[in-house]
Amino acid sequence: MTERLLPRIDRPQDLHGLSDAQLQQVAQEVREHIIDTVGEIGGHFGANLGTCELAVALHSLLDSPRDKILWDVGHQAYPHKVLTGRRDQLATIRQYEGLAPFCAIHESEHDIMGAGHASTSIGYAVGLKEAMRLRGEPDAGKVVAVIGDGAMTGGVAFEAIHQAGGLGTPMVVVLNDNGMSIAPNVGALNRYFNRIRLNPRLYRSREGMEERLTRLPAGIGAAFEHLGPQLKESIKAFWAPGLFWEELDWAYVGVIDGHDVHALRDALREALDAERPVVVHIATVKGKGFEPAELGGLEGMEKWHAAKPKSIANGAPAKAAPAAAEPAPPSYTQVFGEALVREVERDPRIVGITAAMSSGTGLNHLQKAHPDHYFDVGIAEQQAVLFACGLALEGVKPVCAIYSTFLQRAFDQIVHDVALQRLNVVFAMDRAGLVGDDGPTHHGAFDIAYLRCLPNMVLMAPRDEAQLVHMLRTALLYDDGPIALRYPRGEGLGVPLPDEPQPIEIGSGEILREGERVAIVGYGTGVQKGLEAADLLAGSGITPTVADARFAKPLDRALLAQLAAEHDLLVTVEEGVLQGGFGTAVWETLNDGGLALPRILRVGLPDRFVTHGKPALLHAEVGFTGERIAERIEAALRDPRTALAGR
Repeated sequence: MTERLLPRIDRPQDLHGLSDAQLQQVAQEVREHIIDTVGEIGGHFGANLGTCELAVALHSLLDSPRDKILWDVGHQAYPHKVLTGRRDQLATIRQYEGLAPFCAIHESEHDIMGAGHASTSIGYAVGLKEAMRLRGEPDAGKVVAVIGDGAMTGGVAFEAIHQAGGLGTPMVVVLNDNGMSIAPNVGALNRYFNRIRLNPRLYRSREGMEERLTRLPAGIGAAFEHLGPQLKESIKAFWAPGLFWEELDWAYVGVIDGHDVHALRDALREALDAERPVVVHIATVKGKGFEPAELGGLEGMEKWHAAKPKSIANGAPAKAAPAAAEPAPPSYTQVFGEALVREVERDPRIVGITAAMSSGTGLNHLQKAHPDHYFDVGIAEQQAVLFACGLALEGVKPVCAIYSTFLQRAFDQIVHDVALQRLNVVFAMDRAGLVGDDGPTHHGAFDIAYLRCLPNMVLMAPRDEAQLVHMLRTALLYDDGPIALRYPRGEGLGVPLPDEPQPIEIGSGEILREGERVAIVGYGTGVQKGLEAADLLAGSGITPTVADARFAKPLDRALLAQLAAEHDLLVTVEEGVLQGGFGTAVWETLNDGGLALPRILRVGLPDRFVTHGKPALLHAEVGFTGERIAERIEAALRDPRTALAGR
């Protein structure tokens, strides 16, 4: 039996000196370790199986952390974590107080940058290498950026390529080409990469053609050779798969088999020695070594992008657990996706737009039912919003379905192109609030604050899945500028869905329970937390009024004035940052209205980045629970000086 090598790899330098055959063995052992571990605990899966040989090859040639490897995005970096001293901690990844789901600079000196959003690695790499040159230490270390072909659809990647080519920055980009990000890649760039990866002989054929032309008899070959650069550029334009890169002053190497350690090491060694911008284009298989993903086509690769806990046993898919007696309520994402299909059938002007997250946003339902009304722009949120602007100018009703955290990337377009011009664009922000295992890069903590400050913007949030359906209809009937709705990840509350959605009056709130002394005003998921707190307070003889604001902008001034006049304590509850958020809006509205202010207790997310873990654990950590809200209300009633400024 062959001796296992992975247990001996405690740091990247332990790979140095191993033969190609031994390194190939290590890569396979890393793959098996990921299958066994992630199949048990859940987590990002397919992309990591595709980068085992690459991680081994890179670390066998480089001296990390002096040499710097940047992983874009971190869901392909589990092999890197295994090889950099975290092998035995892999079972804690994405768990509360365990390993971070992505690269994180606080976790390891080998994680050079933190990234949960795609397309950023090349920009980091240019900055790192130019900083070395600026301080007079150009040989301070090699810099390699590993970027997936899906991430190459992001505009910031092109901006960095342009800069590095102009500066001649000596760095290497490894283009990990597997035809997938989470869903199948889209657009002209994807077709370009597919043409290259399916025809790697193009590059060799071009070189052979150049050589044969110079050997033609009767002086013809000499004439071709004399033409020199002009001839070479013309031939490249006809043949070269790397022309895109070479025209931007990058050297192109590829296409390399990304699962052949020997071929990878040869190509990387050549690129690292070039002392100029070089891209090494490798072809990998997402889900390599796990048959359902590797042989299941695009559907299999998408399904196994992430593995659910206990989804794999003995290297194969585990048997499905028996169905629960009571089916779980549908997720907010599913409710939104199915409701949007019905809205398109009601009004053919409506379209859905996603930025490479069709199933994640629920737009896969629209893609299947009405593909002509579905658009995927790739990992390019800025373009998603600009595209929506063009559609809106022609009378279309675009719905940008984008996670709250990813919509941050398009903030300038929201300000300059949507809000300023008062265009009728709907923003459907999934994953609002604390999303769980993906952690601070994915929490939707800031959208209330970063959108509330914009003129012409309307903001709303449903307290349950039925309200989501009503609010989507409200947004699509609104014709006076942009409107945004936020909703959480996960299952709804199980309330019945409406047969026919009813529009809600813009800026109107709703009292759900009448009480005294205390008024709890919730926004979105804050309503349910407020109701839970009210139930607990009832046991202490306190009967709060509970209201659903429904809108963060515009607010229901009349309702707030009534609540302020009739109660001693006003409590606002929101699953967003307090600074500039919903509670701040309530205080500003009452204060600016010249009303006698009651004491105000704001409940929301703290002024820090919240870690990863199950939402229930995170809610308990930050005090966003019915129990903690009830405790704070009781404390505020006992002593007016306490508990009013946030947790």
